[in-house]
Amino acid sequence: QVQLVESGGGLVQAGGSLRLSCAASSITFSRYHMGWFRQAPGKVREFVAAITWSGGSTSYVDSVKGRFTISRDNAKNTVYLQMNSLKPEDTAVYYCAARYLSSDEYRIWGQGTQVTVSS
Repeated sequence: QVQLVESGGGLVQAGGSLRLSCAASSITFSRYHMGWFRQAPGKVREFVAAITWSGGSTSYVDSVKGRFTISRDNAKNTVYLQMNSLKPEDTAVYYCAARYLSSDEYRIWGQGTQVTVSS
């Protein structure tokens, strides 16, 4: 069974840092581009960051550029999201997702991990 399992969420004060992890199982991880998304209460889910299968290219939503870093370790089947200088507006459930090399759509999703940033 294909699974993506996020971890590393929690409660942090504004200005603090968290590192999210997403471990994949039952997929050939290196054949998938990976992304992080988030959904705040009452808002639609939004794209946060993405990384290509090799890790050679990354992209970010403007609101997190310079603060968040996405990375991956294909040997560990894991993608990470390092979040620094956190702001209260970063509070959301964070999801990782997988997109097959030849696909335009993220079809595999994790269950999400809560990140709460207090002011």
